[in-house]
Amino acid sequence: MTRERTDAARNRAKILAAAEGIVAARGVQGLQMADVAAAAGVGVGTLYRRFGDRSGLAYALIDRREREFQAAFIEGPPPLGPGAEPAARAKAFLRALADRTVEQLDLLLMAETASPLARFGGAYDAYHGHLSMLIGRLRPGADAHCLADALLAPLAAPLLAHRLGETGIERVKSALDDLLDGLAG
Repeated sequence: MTRERTDAARNRAKILAAAEGIVAARGVQGLQMADVAAAAGVGVGTLYRRFGDRSGLAYALIDRREREFQAAFIEGPPPLGPGAEPAARAKAFLRALADRTVEQLDLLLMAETASPLARFGGAYDAYHGHLSMLIGRLRPGADAHCLADALLAPLAAPLLAHRLGETGIERVKSALDDLLDGLAG
């Protein structure tokens, strides 16, 4: 793994701080690359080389919270972390993921809709692997791979944003609990 140069790390921190400030003041729709570059005191080219586009910048803004969430379900206390039964862990995981998605919904919407497959890879793979493992323990012999996708689908940012207008997040969590209860049979 190559280590980031000191000046590059400093620029990254300035860029992310500027972007966070713009999102706080204007919302995600106000996040323009030229404005971020100006606020950070870097060239627009530096921003594009570093993040690619607005969705890359959105993912970078999401990253800190994402790392905290992953640490919680990998090594945190039960029921989200190790030590609880698979059904309890899966419920805690999906509920925490629902809250985590709502917390940064606008950024996730931007990031997940940048391209047809933008949602998949990275964090999704971590969620999918974790949930597949829990489902495999909960119901050996089940198609844990496809069941994990089915349980993660309602938490896609575009669908969740669409549903939140008519369905509160607690209703979504309750429906996911019902699905897991069915798996636990």
